[in-house]
Amino acid sequence: MKILLIMDPGIPVPPTLYGGIERVVYLLAEEYIKLGHDVTLLAGPDSDCSGQTIIFGVNDLNRSKAARNKEILFVWKYLYRNHQAFDVIHNFGRLIYLLPVVKSRVCKVMSYQRDISAEGIKIISALSARNLIFTACSNYCVSTGNVAGTWKTVYNAIDFLKYQLNEHVDNNAPLIFLGRIERIKGAHTAVKVAIKTGNKLIIAGNIPPDAHDYFETEIKPFVDNIQIKYVGAVNDAEKNVFLRQSKALLFPIEWDEPFGIVMIEAMACGTPVIGFKRGAVPEVVTNETGIRINTYEEMLVAVEQINGINRKKCREIAQARFDASTIACEYLNLIKSR
Repeated sequence: MKILLIMDPGIPVPPTLYGGIERVVYLLAEEYIKLGHDVTLLAGPDSDCSGQTIIFGVNDLNRSKAARNKEILFVWKYLYRNHQAFDVIHNFGRLIYLLPVVKSRVCKVMSYQRDISAEGIKIISALSARNLIFTACSNYCVSTGNVAGTWKTVYNAIDFLKYQLNEHVDNNAPLIFLGRIERIKGAHTAVKVAIKTGNKLIIAGNIPPDAHDYFETEIKPFVDNIQIKYVGAVNDAEKNVFLRQSKALLFPIEWDEPFGIVMIEAMACGTPVIGFKRGAVPEVVTNETGIRINTYEEMLVAVEQINGINRKKCREIAQARFDASTIACEYLNLIKSR
């Protein structure tokens, strides 16, 4: 099949640091190619894959509305002129990109990695969309937009070959928090848990511009580089090192996370997850891969119990569910079933 993959500009595909969706898109492109399909990637500057790559837009998450409108026009023109050359258009970008081909015969997959605008789904469905499948990265995420059309849950993925299993860690191994350093991600709760339980804590992740005050007041005062360490934003190789040496990933989110790729990155190293039961956490974390809890107090107890998780089994179960090869085949089977 000839497959067109579309991703919004802003962060290159694949990303060097932060960029969960962009990393998933890259992995899918490479898996589709391995399976013998012809892939064209439409994405922002500095993007690349083993197939053909077409660049548009600018890599700026704070780009203007005018710049975003130019991106829409670029994709519209490209699809109008070239859609008949593809068997599948797999869109991880904005839904509005598909407007020129909404009634065409070509199979279209619209995939979501975040909360969905139900209004947009209603509008495009009212246009008598043809051969359009909606997917989202968790049952929770599907529930935010499943107001019309055909929906399927297809989980996110990582390349498990890039993560090394560490079957055994000492009792004094650190806990880890890995994610954007902002309140909804819960780094402040991870700090409190580490201090209360007497554990070391590694904090890794970027600080968004609007979260500097949060970091300065609620995280930095506790960073002593002995018990609490902040190591900044990390790349894939660094993630592997920090995750595999940790006894648990703390995931104390204060919002309904649509998925949380860092959870399966930890599991790939054998590191179990202790996460609040919000968003997709109840779907991603099982009894074999971590502990799901409701409160700070329950997280304190879970930290003391986490060494009971078999780290080898944790990785095996996660790999069977979330490896890029598995997820790519799920998308292709969905397409073939149309």
